[in-house]
Amino acid sequence: MEFSPEALKQYEQIVKRYPDKRAALLPVLWLGVHEFGYISIEASDYIANLMGLSSSQVYSVASFYTMFPKRKIGKHHIQVCKTLSCWMGGAPKIINHLKKRLEISSGETTPDGQFTFTAVECLGSCDTAPMMQVDIDYHENLTTEKVDQILERLKKS
Repeated sequence: MEFSPEALKQYEQIVKRYPDKRAALLPVLWLGVHEFGYISIEASDYIANLMGLSSSQVYSVASFYTMFPKRKIGKHHIQVCKTLSCWMGGAPKIINHLKKRLEISSGETTPDGQFTFTAVECLGSCDTAPMMQVDIDYHENLTTEKVDQILERLKKS
Protein backbone atom coordinates (compact mmCIF):
# COMPACT_ATOMS: atom_id res chain seq x y z
CA MET A 1 0.00 0.00 0.00
CA GLU A 2 1.34 3.39 -1.00
CA PHE A 3 0.24 6.72 -2.41
CA SER A 4 -0.04 7.11 -6.14
CA PRO A 5 2.55 9.44 -7.72
CA GLU A 6 -0.08 12.21 -7.81
CA ALA A 7 -1.00 11.72 -4.15
CA LEU A 8 2.69 11.64 -3.22
CA LYS A 9 3.10 15.06 -4.87
CA GLN A 10 0.11 16.30 -2.86
CA TYR A 11 1.69 14.87 0.29
CA GLU A 12 4.92 16.76 -0.40
CA GLN A 13 2.96 19.99 -0.90
CA ILE A 14 1.06 19.44 2.35
CA VAL A 15 4.13 18.85 4.53
CA LYS A 16 5.92 21.88 3.04
CA ARG A 17 3.27 24.09 4.65
CA TYR A 18 4.20 23.03 8.19
CA PRO A 19 7.43 23.75 10.07
CA ASP A 20 6.92 20.52 12.04
CA LYS A 21 5.97 17.54 9.88
CA ARG A 22 3.74 16.14 12.67
CA ALA A 23 1.44 19.14 12.31
CA ALA A 24 0.57 17.92 8.81
CA LEU A 25 -0.97 14.70 10.10
CA LEU A 26 -4.65 15.69 9.77
CA PRO A 27 -4.40 16.82 6.13
CA VAL A 28 -2.25 13.79 5.33
CA LEU A 29 -4.91 11.53 6.85
CA TRP A 30 -7.49 13.28 4.63
CA LEU A 31 -5.25 12.54 1.67
CA GLY A 32 -5.15 8.92 2.84
CA VAL A 33 -8.94 8.74 2.93
CA HIS A 34 -9.15 10.16 -0.59
CA GLU A 35 -6.46 7.82 -1.85
CA PHE A 36 -7.39 4.58 -0.06
CA GLY A 37 -11.06 5.14 0.83
CA TYR A 38 -10.43 4.74 4.57
CA ILE A 39 -7.62 4.58 7.12
CA SER A 40 -6.90 0.90 7.67
CA ILE A 41 -4.12 -0.34 9.92
CA GLU A 42 -2.03 -0.76 6.77
CA ALA A 43 -2.73 2.81 5.63
CA SER A 44 -1.93 4.07 9.11
CA ASP A 45 1.37 2.17 9.07
CA TYR A 46 2.21 3.54 5.62
CA ILE A 47 1.47 7.15 6.65
CA ALA A 48 3.44 6.69 9.88
CA ASN A 49 6.46 5.42 7.96
CA LEU A 50 6.18 8.23 5.42
CA MET A 51 5.97 10.90 8.15
CA GLY A 52 8.53 9.40 10.53
CA LEU A 53 5.92 8.79 13.22
CA SER A 54 4.93 5.66 15.10
CA SER A 55 1.95 3.69 13.87
CA SER A 56 0.21 4.22 17.21
CA GLN A 57 0.60 8.01 16.91
CA VAL A 58 -1.07 8.01 13.51
CA TYR A 59 -3.80 5.51 14.31
CA SER A 60 -4.65 7.18 17.62
CA VAL A 61 -5.32 10.44 15.78
CA ALA A 62 -7.25 8.71 13.00
CA SER A 63 -9.37 6.78 15.48
CA PHE A 64 -10.18 9.89 17.52
CA TYR A 65 -11.95 11.65 14.64
CA THR A 66 -15.13 10.25 13.10
CA MET A 67 -14.27 12.01 9.83
CA PHE A 68 -11.60 9.37 9.15
CA PRO A 69 -13.35 6.07 8.40
CA LYS A 70 -11.47 3.03 9.62
CA ARG A 71 -13.18 0.58 7.30
CA LYS A 72 -14.56 0.64 3.78
CA ILE A 73 -17.69 2.78 3.59
CA GLY A 74 -20.34 3.44 0.99
CA LYS A 75 -20.28 6.15 -1.65
CA HIS A 76 -22.11 8.40 0.83
CA HIS A 77 -21.42 8.36 4.55
CA ILE A 78 -24.43 9.42 6.62
CA GLN A 79 -23.57 10.30 10.20
CA VAL A 80 -26.41 11.19 12.55
CA CYS A 81 -25.58 12.97 15.78
CA LYS A 82 -26.89 11.13 18.83
CA THR A 83 -25.59 13.42 21.57
CA LEU A 84 -28.00 14.91 24.11
CA SER A 85 -29.10 18.03 22.18
CA CYS A 86 -29.82 16.07 19.02
CA TRP A 87 -31.32 13.20 20.98
CA MET A 88 -33.78 15.53 22.68
CA GLY A 89 -34.37 17.33 19.38
CA GLY A 90 -35.55 14.18 17.63
CA ALA A 91 -32.48 12.13 16.63
CA PRO A 92 -34.10 8.81 17.61
CA LYS A 93 -36.85 9.42 15.06
CA ILE A 94 -34.28 10.27 12.35
CA ILE A 95 -32.11 7.26 13.23
CA ASN A 96 -35.07 4.87 13.15
CA HIS A 97 -36.27 6.36 9.88
CA LEU A 98 -32.86 5.87 8.27
CA LYS A 99 -32.65 2.29 9.56
CA LYS A 100 -36.01 1.48 7.97
CA ARG A 101 -35.43 3.42 4.78
CA LEU A 102 -31.94 2.06 4.14
CA GLU A 103 -32.65 -1.36 5.71
CA ILE A 104 -29.38 -1.28 7.65
CA SER A 105 -28.26 -0.57 11.22
CA SER A 106 -25.68 1.90 12.45
CA GLY A 107 -22.23 0.93 11.23
CA GLU A 108 -23.52 -0.93 8.17
CA THR A 109 -23.45 -0.25 4.44
CA THR A 110 -26.29 -0.84 2.01
CA PRO A 111 -25.81 -3.90 -0.24
CA ASP A 112 -25.42 -1.64 -3.30
CA GLY A 113 -22.54 0.23 -1.62
CA GLN A 114 -24.33 3.57 -1.89
CA PHE A 115 -24.78 4.43 1.79
CA THR A 116 -23.05 3.80 5.08
CA PHE A 117 -25.04 4.92 8.12
CA THR A 118 -23.42 5.67 11.47
CA ALA A 119 -24.88 7.14 14.65
CA VAL A 120 -22.07 9.29 16.09
CA GLU A 121 -21.29 11.54 18.99
CA CYS A 122 -21.43 15.31 18.74
CA LEU A 123 -21.01 16.90 15.33
CA GLY A 124 -21.03 20.38 16.85
CA SER A 125 -24.36 21.74 15.66
CA CYS A 126 -26.40 21.51 18.85
CA ASP A 127 -28.59 24.53 18.12
CA THR A 128 -29.87 22.96 14.89
CA ALA A 129 -30.86 19.55 16.26
CA PRO A 130 -31.48 16.99 14.98
CA MET A 131 -28.76 17.00 12.38
CA MET A 132 -26.67 14.72 10.25
CA GLN A 133 -23.54 14.98 8.21
CA VAL A 134 -23.56 13.42 4.74
CA ASP A 135 -20.03 13.19 3.40
CA ILE A 136 -18.81 16.72 4.23
CA ASP A 137 -22.19 18.49 4.22
CA TYR A 138 -24.28 19.29 7.30
CA HIS A 139 -28.06 18.90 7.17
CA GLU A 140 -29.80 20.52 10.11
CA ASN A 141 -33.25 20.87 11.66
CA LEU A 142 -34.10 17.49 10.18
CA THR A 143 -37.48 15.94 9.68
CA THR A 144 -38.14 12.54 8.10
CA GLU A 145 -39.35 14.39 5.00
CA LYS A 146 -36.06 16.29 4.71
CA VAL A 147 -34.14 13.04 5.14
CA ASP A 148 -36.15 11.44 2.31
CA GLN A 149 -35.43 14.43 0.04
CA ILE A 150 -31.71 14.21 0.81
CA LEU A 151 -31.63 10.46 0.13
CA GLU A 152 -33.44 10.87 -3.18
CA ARG A 153 -31.04 13.61 -4.26
CA LEU A 154 -28.06 11.44 -3.33
CA LYS A 155 -29.42 8.41 -5.19
CA LYS A 156 -29.61 10.49 -8.37
CA SER A 157 -26.04 11.79 -8.05
